[in-house]
Amino acid sequence: MTRDLAGVVLAAGAGTRLRPLTALRPKALCPVGGVPLLDRALAGVTRATGTGPDDVAVNAHHLLEQVAAHVGASVHLQVELPQALGTAGALGRLRGWTAGRDVLLANADAYLPSGLDDLVDGWDGERCRLLVREADGAGDFDGHDYLGACLLPWSLVSDLSDEVSGLYEVLWRGEHEAGRLDLAVTTDVAIDCGTPADYLRANLHASGGASVVGNGARVEGSVERCVVWDGAWVAPDEHLVDCVRAGTRESAVTVPPSR
Repeated sequence: MTRDLAGVVLAAGAGTRLRPLTALRPKALCPVGGVPLLDRALAGVTRATGTGPDDVAVNAHHLLEQVAAHVGASVHLQVELPQALGTAGALGRLRGWTAGRDVLLANADAYLPSGLDDLVDGWDGERCRLLVREADGAGDFDGHDYLGACLLPWSLVSDLSDEVSGLYEVLWRGEHEAGRLDLAVTTDVAIDCGTPADYLRANLHASGGASVVGNGARVEGSVERCVVWDGAWVAPDEHLVDCVRAGTRESAVTVPPSR
């Protein structure tokens, strides 16, 4: 651990673009390479913060019972009702738990297989440090896109309220205009798993291009470049290509990447 950091993984999003998959489970628990996205994010964060409810927090809103059951007592769980608080509001409500520490923040739906070590190493502890890559277009920050992980000094976290709000609007935009953002540019693989196409792409990267078949799934037909969730079924007469199969034998859910 390089600094006294509090780790926060944001897992409250409704995942509307991933429906109907996120009608079955929260986006944070959708598996990539057989591992829930939330577990991947926690592994990256806890390398720098340590583990346990004193060192890492997870927020939950959509299908929060599933998130709560999954993490158990291993983290500090912040339940957000009646609505999710957004990226800034969540941190505002966690100020008492953060207790003067700087924050390492990660979105649960950000697939970052290289981890967060390069983000954490060498941070000055004074500026917001955002993991970014060069954008195809204009980008949000000097031609760069945010990749779902950042470091935030306590001096700025302490001013956040627990009202529904986003970090870009209440913090980063102003810091950017003042020239105070520290952009950690990476060329490593980084995939926002917010859409079926990107979710499938993350899985195929994790598997090296092979279909990913979960525990307890039954593939009696054939699959090609697919994700088959645990417990799902592919019938003998089915040949699935480039899609996600979820649900059960009695109630199958098939999501193509174009959805």
